[in-house]
Amino acid sequence: MGCANIAQRLMIPAIQTMKEQWELVGIASRTREKADRFAQMFGCEGIVGYNSLLARKDINAIYMPLPTGLHKEWIIKALQAGKHVYAEKSIAMNANDALVMVDLAKEKGLGLMEGYMFQYHQQHQKVKDLIAKGEIGEIRNIRASFGFPPFPDSNNFRYDNVIGGGALKDAAGYVWRAINFICGNYFELKAANVHYDKNGTSIYGSAFATNKDISAEISFGFDNYYQCNYEIWGSKGKITCLRAYTPKPNEATKIIFEQQGVYKEITCEPYNHFIGAMNEFYCLCTNQGDKQKHYDDIMFQAKGLDEIEMLSRLG
Repeated sequence: MGCANIAQRLMIPAIQTMKEQWELVGIASRTREKADRFAQMFGCEGIVGYNSLLARKDINAIYMPLPTGLHKEWIIKALQAGKHVYAEKSIAMNANDALVMVDLAKEKGLGLMEGYMFQYHQQHQKVKDLIAKGEIGEIRNIRASFGFPPFPDSNNFRYDNVIGGGALKDAAGYVWRAINFICGNYFELKAANVHYDKNGTSIYGSAFATNKDISAEISFGFDNYYQCNYEIWGSKGKITCLRAYTPKPNEATKIIFEQQGVYKEITCEPYNHFIGAMNEFYCLCTNQGDKQKHYDDIMFQAKGLDEIEMLSRLG
């Protein structure tokens, strides 16, 4: 549903490699021209209008790369039509909207998944294995950073606060998800600082969170020197994931493991985490996956981003 750049470059090609799980039936756009162009590109049907897509009886699941501000309307309509939904992050403008979506998905028994596909890259399992083996001892601190220079086009939809743009709904979502993905959904936010432009769009910021044993620092931005990493500091060592959120499907990644007097670089083979994410979504759609876990992740994520904004405005 929608002809976004991420769909064209990464997600649709991933779906088309998974012929045992998925059949790409059609791509919907608001205009005939764009629908036909994408249909010709990917060898499927071009569908004009999102309602026309939802009316189709031969479609079970929807991939939705629309801007966040359009999600509430179209996720609700898709769920009401009996479709499983994988929506790009952030899935909702706020936690109240997320709750409406989650409650409806529960009522209908449908899969609802938020598009933080980096979680399905195999490099993170290597990180978790090192932690589980006690290689860095007890975790003391997690630091996660994701930010990049300004977009060349000032009219980029990510700068449009009305439709869900801003670094808080974009880059901040990655780092908040990352620390909770590594350690479990149990961090409590304590402080936050977010810079907004003259239009009220979040541009960069940071936040501090804890549980009883671990502190966590996240930093994010649209006006930053490029960073795409997380670091886990323990009582015996440290793990750094250098390309944590956006490795290319054909790109090998590197984890740095350190102990006193030890420095080791661990190379991870290229892996397409878009395929990994769509495998997980397939399991949800076929009742092989844990729908409740994804409902819980969606709500924890949405509440956390709401709280970062609230704490920053209390300032």
